[in-house]
Amino acid sequence: MDGDLTEKLKATAKQTLVKKQTLRIVGGGSKISLQTANADVELDLFGHSGVISYEPSELYITARAGTPMAEIEASLAGHNQMLACEPPHFGETATLGGVVACGFSGSRRPFGGAVRDHILGVKIINGAGEVLQFGGQVMKNVAGFDVSRLMVGARGTLGVLLEISIKVMPRPELEETLLFECPLADAPKRMSELARRSIPVSALAWAEDHIFLRLSGTAAAINAAHVQIGGEASGSENFWESVGEQTHPFFARNTPLWRLSLPPTVFLDMPEEEVLMDWGGGLRWWHTDKPAAEIEALASEHGGYAYLFRNAPPAIGATPSAGLLAIHRHLKKSFDPHGIFNPGLMGIS
Repeated sequence: MDGDLTEKLKATAKQTLVKKQTLRIVGGGSKISLQTANADVELDLFGHSGVISYEPSELYITARAGTPMAEIEASLAGHNQMLACEPPHFGETATLGGVVACGFSGSRRPFGGAVRDHILGVKIINGAGEVLQFGGQVMKNVAGFDVSRLMVGARGTLGVLLEISIKVMPRPELEETLLFECPLADAPKRMSELARRSIPVSALAWAEDHIFLRLSGTAAAINAAHVQIGGEASGSENFWESVGEQTHPFFARNTPLWRLSLPPTVFLDMPEEEVLMDWGGGLRWWHTDKPAAEIEALASEHGGYAYLFRNAPPAIGATPSAGLLAIHRHLKKSFDPHGIFNPGLMGIS
């Protein structure tokens, strides 16, 4: 069954190539409102689903790209395990392939790693209609070029994801979120200080004049950390899900939403009501009508980058620098020489 579907997907890619058409790769559609490629033919992977191999003792799971994240996480929960990158879904139909293609990580990212840090191997269809496999099911790569991780965040521009092997981690025994009153001007420095403490931090954010700090580990370790750093036990464990899934009231505005990646200790003078900080200050969400060139220049000036995450019409993806765009185009030519996959995404037409 899996072989038949793979052959159909491969045949579609080859047929598209022969007809000189382009392909829009779609899965569950949970992130399609952010941006969709303008292509001739749609390649639907949602039916290409199912867990292929799950070895709890070996800490990995292999599944087809169209497997719903709900199914993946239910399998892991049955063995008290999880994906350490805490990827957001943005909808009930989210798939493993979509998570990898978009590369979004949740609040645990600075402490548990990003999506690409946990990818072990992938199987793809390239722009020549060939099925290729990279990596494996262990954290070892001797090829000199980590193609598996290259697929993370490429948004389907380099190939069609068929199967993915990803590392999993044990769930912590206990989690608790602490609150600290803190104005925005002091938040980057204060969060950096907290992140450097010898405590089991698993998430660190700022919103509504407060720092939110999540501790994960044993009850003894969490109690000791609470005594050491103080703070008010909030009981706001759903805060982290609301930030990751963007259901927090902050994200409900109609103004353009920018995503800034910056050194955590950098302070930018913004109106407090327009900002939410995650990743200990490394990720800033900013609602603003300021010109794109001004925002991108501001981020670049402080050693980071910015891109318009949500707007009307939808737009997602940073404007690459000339040097980075050249690398993107070189990779695109290597994997998809005729440019059939998701044209227009990642700044590449």
